[in-house]
Amino acid sequence: MHGKVDVAVMIGSGVPASLRAMGQSICWVVLLNGERRGTAYSSRNEAEECKAAWLAQLRAEAPGNLHCA
Repeated sequence: MHGKVDVAVMIGSGVPASLRAMGQSICWVVLLNGERRGTAYSSRNEAEECKAAWLAQLRAEAPGNLHCA
């Protein structure tokens, strides 16, 4: 699987109601090929950790990296 993984910021009304209720007016999301994956994060560091996990998974699934048991 090939993919581009990015972190995007959401501001104001784009922030989920659950985070807005906690006083958050900004959040970060992870995008895979331009589509949101997973939840909204209250910190950029959390989103970057999720991005790193996606990149590791994509590398593991890349042709030539498949391992047989």
